[in-house]
Amino acid sequence: MSDVAVRGPERIRRALLGGYPLLYVVSWEEGRVERAIATLAQKFYEKPVPFAVWSCVDGIVAGTERWPDTADPLKALDAILAAPGPGFFLMKDLTAFVAKPEVVRRLRDAYRALKGKGRFLVLVSPRLVIPDDLRKEIYVLDYDLPDESEILFLLGHLGKRYFGEKGLSDEDAKRLAMGLKGLTQDETEHVVSRVFSRRPVFDEESYSEVLAEKEQATRKDGVLEFVPPRFSLADIGGLENLKEWLVKRKKLFTKEALDAGMPVPKGILLMGVSGCGKSLSVKAISALWNLPLFRLDMNLVFGTDNPEQTFQRALRTVESLSPALLWIDEIEMAITGGREAGTGADASLGRIFSTFLTWMQEKQGLVFVAATANRIHLLPAEIIRKGRFDQVFFLDLPNENERKAIFNVHLKKVGSDASLFDVVFLAKATRGFVGSEIEAAVQSAAVEAFNQGRKLNEDDMSKMLTATVPLSRTMDEQIKAIKSWAHDRAMPASKA
Repeated sequence: MSDVAVRGPERIRRALLGGYPLLYVVSWEEGRVERAIATLAQKFYEKPVPFAVWSCVDGIVAGTERWPDTADPLKALDAILAAPGPGFFLMKDLTAFVAKPEVVRRLRDAYRALKGKGRFLVLVSPRLVIPDDLRKEIYVLDYDLPDESEILFLLGHLGKRYFGEKGLSDEDAKRLAMGLKGLTQDETEHVVSRVFSRRPVFDEESYSEVLAEKEQATRKDGVLEFVPPRFSLADIGGLENLKEWLVKRKKLFTKEALDAGMPVPKGILLMGVSGCGKSLSVKAISALWNLPLFRLDMNLVFGTDNPEQTFQRALRTVESLSPALLWIDEIEMAITGGREAGTGADASLGRIFSTFLTWMQEKQGLVFVAATANRIHLLPAEIIRKGRFDQVFFLDLPNENERKAIFNVHLKKVGSDASLFDVVFLAKATRGFVGSEIEAAVQSAAVEAFNQGRKLNEDDMSKMLTATVPLSRTMDEQIKAIKSWAHDRAMPASKA
């Protein structure tokens, strides 16, 4: 079993078997770590040994007994060193004091004094703070968030509380457990209580509420935005090749697919002309696959004091919330800063690009990356090769059939009956228009008709289209260059 697959309690047990007297557990869940250490105190040796917990408020507490005058970290460490026999000590707040020279000194003393004595000192904190002088004495390990089996066990109890004695069906419980992955045990209990206490029914609405709860985790990072699933494939006119590709992979993030050993998709890159539906397509994946979508704002990343660290933290956050979708809009700006190669791009851009490529290749979490690009000539070859993205799609100017489909979608959205319009004529009249330009024309015409107190008609549409100068006319050379670049580098998103 690889280290990645080893869960938190087993990682701790293996470290103890290795004889490390000082352990540093990185985790937000003090309660789960405390329960794991308490269990080890009962089972690690042939018979139970003492277990005590220290905090800067209560000092050392063993069961119901509080050790006097141990709230100070130095006095607490002295008491631990003086304790007889084997045992386990968990220290919760030591990271706030670990930078003090005297605390560092006492921890180094503790390493030598406890080694081989069967007495273990475990530090727990969500932050990893280790002075250089302690790097060789402390063994660091991550304590993972609850896995699916732990969530299912918890849902077994919570299900009976909110859904009666029978609880959730096995199928519903597995689906809900996938949606709750990435939350702590306490967060899971809060989410289930909030969603189901007032409406004890598990359906699409409640499942969407569960997914939306993950917004809390990303808001704290400041560079990730939760995007609600408001669009579906029906909102997209055309792009049949892309739609077909997405539909075929709809079930690959389910437990059944994972159990069957199906390959997990890594991501797609959508490149092409601005306004042809790249962003809309990304948003539609969320609803189709029933996964939460998070948008990474690279402008905010580069606005922080340490962009590289912020970027890495954002990737870790999304991985912790998996299964999930990560949307990187205008990825060419993220990896080049919008500058041509060799024009003095910041060194941090190169390091972020390198970090992203490695993460795309090696990531373990169920994170599907949906990236979009407009200035595709800025993309380096490394980003589009196989192994990083599963497929690269090119979104061209919509053809006539796609323009008809786009008119049908947007006429319906403004409350008009598309059968009353000659969409064949409208599609021919809008040759060279991108989808967003057709959408804008329909909306503007609808507003004009509404202001005149009548329904939208074909004359309104014709006038609005006549007044519109499409992007393809003003940027003809750029669009030709984009098409030429993508010709043998990407799959067409539209059918011929």
